[in-house]
Amino acid sequence: MGLLLLLTSTLLSSYFLPGSVVNAQSLFSIRDITLSIEPRNDVTRDTNVTLRCKATVNFGSEALSRVYTIYKDSNTVYTKTSSTSEDLLYPLSEARVSNTGKYTCKINIEGKQITSRAKKLTVTGLSKPVLHLNKGVVTEGEEITAKCTAPGETGSFYFYFYEDSTDILDKQVNSNQAEAKLHFSSAGIHRIHCAYTVLITPDSFKSEESNTVTVSVKEHPVNAVLEILPQSKIYEGDQLFISCSVRNALHTFKSSHLYLSRGNQLLSRGDTKVNHSSVALAKDPGEFECRLEMGDVVKFDTKTISVTELFAVPTLTMSPAEVFQREYMTLTCKSESSASEKLDREELTYTLDPPGSRLISKGTGIFSGSAFLYDFNYTCVAQAKGIVKHSETLTVRPKVPVSTPKISVVGSAVLGQPFQILCQSDNGSLPINYTLLKGFDQLSTTIVKQPFQHALFTLSINKPDEISKFMCEAKNRNKEAPLSKRLNATVIVPLTHPILTVIPDLPDISEGDDLFLICGVKGSPPVTFKWYRVGNEQPLYTTTSNKNNTDYQVHSLSKEHSGVYYCEAVNHANNVSSDHVTIEVRLALWKKVLIGGFCLLAVSVLVVVCVLCFRSKRVRVGGAAVSVWSERPPEEANDEESSMVSNEPDVEYTEVVHPRPVDPARVPLRKGTDTVYSELQNSPHGAADHHDYGSVEYAELNSEQPEINSYGLEVNNHQDLPVPVD
Repeated sequence: MGLLLLLTSTLLSSYFLPGSVVNAQSLFSIRDITLSIEPRNDVTRDTNVTLRCKATVNFGSEALSRVYTIYKDSNTVYTKTSSTSEDLLYPLSEARVSNTGKYTCKINIEGKQITSRAKKLTVTGLSKPVLHLNKGVVTEGEEITAKCTAPGETGSFYFYFYEDSTDILDKQVNSNQAEAKLHFSSAGIHRIHCAYTVLITPDSFKSEESNTVTVSVKEHPVNAVLEILPQSKIYEGDQLFISCSVRNALHTFKSSHLYLSRGNQLLSRGDTKVNHSSVALAKDPGEFECRLEMGDVVKFDTKTISVTELFAVPTLTMSPAEVFQREYMTLTCKSESSASEKLDREELTYTLDPPGSRLISKGTGIFSGSAFLYDFNYTCVAQAKGIVKHSETLTVRPKVPVSTPKISVVGSAVLGQPFQILCQSDNGSLPINYTLLKGFDQLSTTIVKQPFQHALFTLSINKPDEISKFMCEAKNRNKEAPLSKRLNATVIVPLTHPILTVIPDLPDISEGDDLFLICGVKGSPPVTFKWYRVGNEQPLYTTTSNKNNTDYQVHSLSKEHSGVYYCEAVNHANNVSSDHVTIEVRLALWKKVLIGGFCLLAVSVLVVVCVLCFRSKRVRVGGAAVSVWSERPPEEANDEESSMVSNEPDVEYTEVVHPRPVDPARVPLRKGTDTVYSELQNSPHGAADHHDYGSVEYAELNSEQPEINSYGLEVNNHQDLPVPVD
């Protein structure tokens, strides 16, 4: 039983105790990490610099394993593991320029890590380089070893070796020293020094110059020798003999090479001696070189000769300076100078190249003939004692005589307005002088110098027939200039103010008529006529005519055609409009007659109606009916009417109807009815007063059916009274 308890206790301990350790180790927190540079960020060479990495970590009772890493420009330069909370120190003893860069510090605790911000360290100052040579005195071509050292410096280096401030060799190494093999090809004193540059990406720092070491180079006894015959008074055509050889040849050199050249032309090559011969020419370079190469040793000898011209390069000229097609010309070929002591004038000959130029020789170097119709190249060839010289090529470009010019108007000529006249020839070499003439008087001259230039003259005329007086003259040489024909062009006369004529006359325009609107102008055709009605932007009618007038017809006029009309005329010169004309369409004649007839008919009807009304009011009486009606009955008139009555006596009429037949012997029988009117005159006092007219009696006879009608009539004066019947 005790053994079982012991085993259980052991298992529990093995389970719980490790877990508690893990939990204890996991209880930490990295709060911050900083990197500082001591004593400062910018220091000089040989300063002791310390990088301090300080981490702030919160943890429990157990110690933590901390891994510190220092980086320079993202490259690891130092790593340390520590279990204490002390700052990590990374010393840089006697700092160098190579230590310049950006540094960071990183801490890692059980997989959790944090990195500080970067700090830049700048170290200035480089040590002075030291140059050492293994030999101080050498012979031409002998090799020496030069070693340049940068004491105490580290990093990546670029070393430079100089001879008298001339860079002769560069070398890149990762150590603070470099060696170079140097050769000197010329004798004398040579001064050597060096310098270096420390490469720190992306910058570089260059040191000062090293000490100067002097090297004495002795001349090699072996030399190149150049000989030229003849040595003086060399003329063109003389034979030259040239020799290139080695003097004091030594067998110590396994190989040697000789090169003979003139200017940049290699004439010959060999090992110990080279010979060359040629004819002396003034045009050839006069400098010769004999060059000896023995390994790194180079020897050379140069000489310059002067060759006198036997005769100068000929020149070819033309007379006259300008020649036209098929005109006579002369070419002269001549050498300006010659060596009279070596050459007679008769020995020098001249010819033209190519031979088929068709020019005839007129003497020494003189050739004459007619110019071609096209361009031709000539070259003069001068020969004497085997020396041949060519002149520069002369290109003869025969000029083309100007053709008869043509004269024309640019655009259109408008009377009284400026226009342009063009003078132009189809053929002719430039420049061409164009002159405008009126009659035979010169007006103006224009010089055409470019192919696309035109001779334009601006002027104006006041009469149409003036246009035919202009002519043009073209000239490009000292000969008679051709004249153009007289200018034949149409002169456009501007349109005058148009007149709009209306047919029929304005007072006679009636409905149903045909209207003619005639627009007339004076000016050059064709003329475009347009008719407008005020209020409409678009023309009513448009036509183009070669006449100075035309019309616009409107058939079967109606009231809707009334309005304001005008016309517009356009030609190539201007645009003009007529005055406005107001057209009023009146009623047609038949409508007027019809209306008059209707009016007469209405009046007639009215009269008939009145008559009928009058007859319908007659009073019918059994045997005889008497109807009396007064113009102004006193008993019915008001005071106002009474005051307006004149002093004339009132008149009363009495209609007496006789139904019985009348004696045919006294009154003739008539159709219809006869009415007998009796006139009664009332006195002012109300009593009947018989007027001088007496009693008038009208008899109405109606044999068939007698009627008695009573009408009331109003009489204003005596002139309205009926004539009495006896």
